Amino acid sequence: MAVAAQVGNRVRAVLLSIVVALLILSAAPARAGVYYLTVAGLGGEPNYEQRFTGLATELDRVFKSAGANVHVITLTGKEATRERLNATIAKIAGEAKPGDDFVLVLIGHGSFDGVEYKFNLVGPDISGGELATLCDRVPSKRQLIVNTTSSSGGSFAALKKAGRAVIAATKSGTERNATVFARYWVEALEDPTADQDKNETISALETFQYAAQKTASFYESQKRLATEHAMFEDTGKGPPVREVSSETGEGRLVSNFTLLRLGGNLKAANDPAKRDLLAKREQLEQEIDELKYRKAAMPPGEYKTKLTAVLVELATIQKELDK
Repeated sequence: MAVAAQVGNRVRAVLLSIVVALLILSAAPARAGVYYLTVAGLGGEPNYEQRFTGLATELDRVFKSAGANVHVITLTGKEATRERLNATIAKIAGEAKPGDDFVLVLIGHGSFDGVEYKFNLVGPDISGGELATLCDRVPSKRQLIVNTTSSSGGSFAALKKAGRAVIAATKSGTERNATVFARYWVEALEDPTADQDKNETISALETFQYAAQKTASFYESQKRLATEHAMFEDTGKGPPVREVSSETGEGRLVSNFTLLRLGGNLKAANDPAKRDLLAKREQLEQEIDELKYRKAAMPPGEYKTKLTAVLVELATIQKELDK
């Protein structure tokens, strides 16, 4: 009888484990994809042409290693035209779903006439407003535009929108010198130390912080006056900033916008049996970030109750992922 009871307990434990796993999977969001589009604009000189193309090519390699369900498109050289860019984003707009992330990286030269920002391409340039219109057609609810060009700060006004994070290498359109920010942005995605919180995920915020710090150190080491100051805006309604703010909400989107997964997270992303669990875990982590931003406006008891519930669910999912 004792043996039968032990067997029965083990069977019930196994069944319970299966039920928990099925419940988690049924609650997980549909697997989302990521569309990465990198454009290396007109260099104008062989040195810049080689530099811009090299950085874009390196990003292409990094993004293609980002796991399953990624779509990577890179435009360089003669392909970096306004017509080709229009067609490429139109294609993405026709394929992407609302749950897919969209990342646009601009590398090259930009210009600003005091009113309008333009990204320099082979042939006719494209304005910040025209870029915004193209990106507005992409149904992805979460978008990230990384503008690493000179005068890129002049594009904030045209590009910012709710659900879209905009990162620029310069604080305004008047910082017109060629930038080094792009170099360190790519480096961040290849350096595991950029993962500051050691959660095996490199976020847009961590990449920004890494690249901004490296850029500042570059000018200090060269004993040169810095001609670029990276900024971001991710609420769609505020001025660009350099730091996260719980009061304004700036930094909420970039902090939970995953650019690259590492180690165990990358393995899980490539494992069909664990991909949905990973997506659910990342969704819960976003909910925790959201609660932290809203904490000041919530009754302490409500905050604690909601946070505890999310943490318990997160622990359960992590246990399944660790199996």
